[in-house]
Amino acid sequence: MQIQMPSGSVDDLAGLVDRLRRDRRTDPYRGRQEYSHAARDLTDRCEALIDAGEAVTVVPVLRKAADRMTTALMYMDDSSGIVGDDLQRIMDLYARACVAAPPNPKRLASWLVKVECDGPGWPRILLRDFAPALGASGLVEVEHLVAERAETADPESWSGQFAIRGLREQLAEVSGDVDRYVQVLAEHLASAVQYARIVDALCSAGRLVEAAAWARRGLAEKVGWPHTDELRNTLVGLLLEEGQIEEALEMRRADFERNPTLASYRAWVSTSAQAGVADPTSAAVERLRRRATEQPAYMTELVDILVATGAHDEAWTVGKADPNRLGRQRWLTLLAQRSSVDPADVIEPYQDLVEVQVRDSGDKHRYRRALPLISALQAVCRAAGQDDRFAAYLIDFRERHRRRPTLIKTLDGAGFGA
Repeated sequence: MQIQMPSGSVDDLAGLVDRLRRDRRTDPYRGRQEYSHAARDLTDRCEALIDAGEAVTVVPVLRKAADRMTTALMYMDDSSGIVGDDLQRIMDLYARACVAAPPNPKRLASWLVKVECDGPGWPRILLRDFAPALGASGLVEVEHLVAERAETADPESWSGQFAIRGLREQLAEVSGDVDRYVQVLAEHLASAVQYARIVDALCSAGRLVEAAAWARRGLAEKVGWPHTDELRNTLVGLLLEEGQIEEALEMRRADFERNPTLASYRAWVSTSAQAGVADPTSAAVERLRRRATEQPAYMTELVDILVATGAHDEAWTVGKADPNRLGRQRWLTLLAQRSSVDPADVIEPYQDLVEVQVRDSGDKHRYRRALPLISALQAVCRAAGQDDRFAAYLIDFRERHRRRPTLIKTLDGAGFGA
C-alpha cells in the first residue's frame, strides 16, 4: 500500500532550508521573526514526514538545517532565545529521524563530535537521544574521536575542555555502567551540580548508602555553593527513608543556624512534620530574634518568617523600626498587609515613600511611578475614615512641588488635580 504523503511537504523542504541561509552582512536585528517562522515551518513539515514513515527523506534535510542555523546564530541577535529554541527543536527532531532511519553511524558520530567540539556552543548535543541511531559501532567511534580530541586539545581552552568533558560524561551515562559514570563525573568536582548528578545516578541504581555518602561529601566540600540545597534535600529524604530522623533534623537545624532564611525555615518545618516531631517555629523565631539583635542585616529574614508564621504585629513593629533595611519591595508588601489591619498606621509611611520617589533624580520615570503610591495613600486614608487628611496632603504636596511642572501635569492627568 502506498503511504499518503503530507500535501506539498517534500517539494517545499529544499526551499525551506534555503530560507535558513543567512548572509553575515545582514543587520543582526533584521528578519529574525521571518527566520523563526521558516524554521518552525520546516520542523512541522519534517515531523509530518517522520510520522508518515518517511524519516529517511528528512534526515539529510534536518542536518543541513541544523548546520545553517548554527552558523546563522553567530551573526544574528537572538537575545530573546527564540531562534536558539527553534534550532534545538530541529536538533531534537533530527535525533528522532536518525533513530527511525539511521544514517551511517561513523559519519553521524563524526558530525556530532564536530558540532560539540568545534561549534559555537549550540545546539546542545544529547548522546542519549542519538544512541539508538549510533548503535555500538557509532558510540565506539564517538569515544575514539573524543579520545583523539583530548590528546590534541589546548589545555588552556575552557570551551574545548568543557566540550570534551561533556562528551565523556555523556558516553559514560549512555554506557549504563553506573560505576564508570560516577568515576567520570568525579574527575571534575568543580561545583555542587556534579555531586548532585552522582547522587541522582546512585539513587536511580538503588545504591542509597553510597548516594548519601556522596551527598554528605558534596555538602562538606561546597558549603554555601549554588545547588547545595538540592543535595541537602536529597540527603534529608534518604535519611528519613532510612529512619535516621535525628540526623535529618540536625541537618535542617544547622542549615537554618548558618543561613536563617524563609526557605531554610520552611525546610526545617517540613522535615519536622515528616518526622512527626514538634514544630520548630518557636525555636527558629527566637534564634532569629537574637541574631537580628546582634546583626541587624538579618532583620529582613526575621520579618519574612514572622509574616509567614502569622505574627503580623511583630513583623510590623520590627519592619517599621528600620524600613530602609527591608528594601523597597518588602516594605511595600508589609505596608499592604498592615493596611488591612490598621490603615491609619501606614499613612505616614506612604507619604514618606511618595516623597522619596518624586525626589529620585536618578529615575526618569519617578513621577509616573509615584502615582501608584499616591493611589495607595488615598485608599488607606479612605479606609481609615480620613479623606480630609488626603485632600489636605494633596494640596500641600502640590504646593511644595509647584516648581516641578512635569510632576503637576502628571498629577493632573491621573486625576489628582487641585
